[in-house]
Amino acid sequence: MSISRLLARPMLASIFVVGATNALKNTSVPAGKAEPVTSRLVPLAKRAGIPLPEDPETLVKLNAGVQLGAGLALATGRAPRLSAAVLAASLVPTTAAGHRFWEVSDPTQRTQQKLHFFKNLSVLGGLVIAAGDTDGKPGVAWRARRVAKDARREAKHLAAAARQEAKLAKAKVA
Repeated sequence: MSISRLLARPMLASIFVVGATNALKNTSVPAGKAEPVTSRLVPLAKRAGIPLPEDPETLVKLNAGVQLGAGLALATGRAPRLSAAVLAASLVPTTAAGHRFWEVSDPTQRTQQKLHFFKNLSVLGGLVIAAGDTDGKPGVAWRARRVAKDARREAKHLAAAARQEAKLAKAKVA
């Protein structure tokens, strides 16, 4: 692992570990902010067959637990691509619930919420990059293309060898 990954992963994960810890300690504040979002998302999730609790406090605790676990995994380099993807997925509803700047009338608060919204958007971009980071090794897509290319080449060789064998067999019969 490169030194940049060794340092960047814990730095990227730190906001989730700290934020999740705070959310678990004081669930009522984020639950109040989350209610407008959870009231819309939970019915959609249930229609899609995803069992989610309806209580915003329970959802905040669940999200915080996911962020804490995935944040620690990313920070320690355990399944970094998966943990970055999980954090990215959990950041979307967190941002939508916590930083609804378009609903704030006070200009100072609106500016603060807008800054936090776009900070989260930036972190989301970093997580997307981290989720796709193969650490310098070929990714799954490259490996799949390589296997397909090798299989096509081998099939051509086998077909040519079969044609050659057929010619030899035909020549022996004649």
